[in-house]
Amino acid sequence: MKQTSLPVTILQTTFVAGFVTATAVIHVPTSYSQNKPQPLHDNPKQVLDEAWQLVNRHYVDENFNAVDWQAVRQQLLAQNYTSKTQAYNALRQALSQLQDPYTRFMDPEQFSSLTSQTAGQLSGIGIRLEKDTVTQVLTIVEPLPNSPALKAGLKPGDRILAIDGRPTQPMDVETASAMIRGRVGSSVKLQVGRDNNSSFDISIQRAMIALSTVSSQVHQEGDYRIGYIHLREFTAHATEQTREAIEALKADHVDAFVLDLRGNPGGLMGASIDIAQMWLNQGLIVQTVDRQGNNKAIRAQPLALTDLPLAILVDNESASSSEILAGALKDNHRAQVIGSPTFGKALVQGVHELSDESGLTITIARYYTPNGTDINHKGIVPDVSVALTPEQLENLARNPRLRGTANDPYYMRALQSLQPHLQSQANPSSAHRPSIGTLLPTPEKASQR
Repeated sequence: MKQTSLPVTILQTTFVAGFVTATAVIHVPTSYSQNKPQPLHDNPKQVLDEAWQLVNRHYVDENFNAVDWQAVRQQLLAQNYTSKTQAYNALRQALSQLQDPYTRFMDPEQFSSLTSQTAGQLSGIGIRLEKDTVTQVLTIVEPLPNSPALKAGLKPGDRILAIDGRPTQPMDVETASAMIRGRVGSSVKLQVGRDNNSSFDISIQRAMIALSTVSSQVHQEGDYRIGYIHLREFTAHATEQTREAIEALKADHVDAFVLDLRGNPGGLMGASIDIAQMWLNQGLIVQTVDRQGNNKAIRAQPLALTDLPLAILVDNESASSSEILAGALKDNHRAQVIGSPTFGKALVQGVHELSDESGLTITIARYYTPNGTDINHKGIVPDVSVALTPEQLENLARNPRLRGTANDPYYMRALQSLQPHLQSQANPSSAHRPSIGTLLPTPEKASQR
């Protein structure tokens, strides 16, 4: 999916996500275990009718895109299904008539994967992997804090040579990660290379790992200290992790912030609202409109964590919750938005678990920015546009460590946009500080490095 409670008995939460293939985030209410539907003895028609009823009750377009939704139900229930797979395919075909890629069905395996990933946690050993661009060997970027990998002594730069006896070359990162994940309490055996081509075998027990969706650093740019925050996705942990990042950077006495939302596909709508609140003391954050035309306006409270200057980096893969956050801060003149127009998804989905542990996402509302702008299929238009060549974009994609450096044209334009705000801050000496532009290469020069 590159994600207002409704009174239903099946699991539901509100999320926003930009791409159908990306990760949405699900928050399971504490009462969920008590209200979870009971299995229906492998009756596929019961599951199909559950799904149909939910769409009938909650879909944002009460005309169902000119589809006779009652006739769809009759067609679904009139067929005889010899397998769940056949029934699932019939449901997918029925939903496709709505021509809404965000209203979709997931079989139990797909729904379990969605809930695991989007809860911001998974069962594994807690390492970040990358493929070395020179050796093409899978390499540990870092073991996560308090993870089984860290406790087992794995280090940045260690090479993963085999997983459960299977050599990792030419395995890609996604395949290796899938093999390392597994049931909590089970073990995975790794062959690890370290220093001078020596290697050793180690068995590590898997545990539930809270994934980090936020990273942050202090960048010394001339006389200014810039707090750089990269928010990858709006998971269940994004709010607390963003709050911790802001507070830590404030304690490091930064002069301004750069919030990087490039490539962020969305996630929990509530997380985007909570994070917008961290920067805003007043003003509208977002407006949602349901199928009955009910408008719900969500406003900021005087709870902002900082009033320091802020720039936001976006691109055409910044979607949904990213667009809610960027739109709120742009329309309230709290931040300069830097980059290229965003993806343009202004739809809200509800997530439901069905009685056989399959699942359904349903578009239940539309949202608008504080100024009342409908960004669907249009996106957020940046205050400062950055147009890169395909070669520059590929270079940034291949080398994520260039983000937030002098070799990142988006970041360099953000620094330039912050310059007037930094110089006008109350610090009496700020007017005499060197200009960022005189200390760092221009975006054009940086992009040629």
